[in-house]
Amino acid sequence: MRHSLLAFAGIAALAVVGSAAPASAQFFGFGQDPMSQGGYGYGQSYGQSFGQDNMEYLDQGSRVQAAPIPRQLVQFDAKYAPGTIVISTEERRLYFVTGRGEAIEYGVGVGRPGFSWRGVQHVSAKKEWPSWTPPAAMLKRRPDLPRYMSGGPENPLGARAMYLGSSEYRIHGSNEPETIGQAVSSGCIRMTNEDVVDLYNRVRVGAKVIVI
Repeated sequence: MRHSLLAFAGIAALAVVGSAAPASAQFFGFGQDPMSQGGYGYGQSYGQSFGQDNMEYLDQGSRVQAAPIPRQLVQFDAKYAPGTIVISTEERRLYFVTGRGEAIEYGVGVGRPGFSWRGVQHVSAKKEWPSWTPPAAMLKRRPDLPRYMSGGPENPLGARAMYLGSSEYRIHGSNEPETIGQAVSSGCIRMTNEDVVDLYNRVRVGAKVIVI
C-alpha cells in the first residue's frame, strides 16, 4: 500500500525502530495536533492526551511506554470512509481514516506465520484495562498460561482492547512494546499502550475494520 507525505513544516524525519515505515511518512509529534486539520473523530490534542495517559499509567503502577514506531498523519487511499480502520499485515501498520484521502498511521504487531488472517470485521465492543481469558486453542499450545488474568499493566491485552465481531481477535495494547512492528501474535493486532489509548478514543463501536 503506497502513500505519500502530508507536508508539515518544522518537523524532521525520524528513524523508525523495528520494521521500516514508508519512506514518505512524516511524524506529528506530541503537542502538534493533526486533529486541528478538521478530520474525523478529533477531540483533544496529542499533547493533552499524552499527559492524561501518563497519569493513568502511574495510577496503574506501570511505566509509560515509548512508542518504537511514531504515529503520523499520512495521505491514504480516498476510497475508505472516515472512521474506518485498515490494517496492513505486510506493512505491520494500522491506519485510522480521518478524512477522505488521509489517515493516522500506527505501528502494530501482527499474527506470526500460521496465525495471520485477512477479512472484514466490525468493532463490537471496547474495554479499558481488559481482563484476559486465554482461548482453549491457546491453552492447548501453552498449558502454562493462567486461565484468567485481571486487567492491569502486566496483562498482555494492555491498557485498551477493541473486540472484532464475534471472533477471538482484538486490537489491543501490550505489555511487550518491543514486539510492535513484528509478526509475533496469535492473530490479534498489538499496539503500544499509548497508541491504543489514542486509537480507542477515536474509534466508535461498529467501526469497520479491514485486514489486508
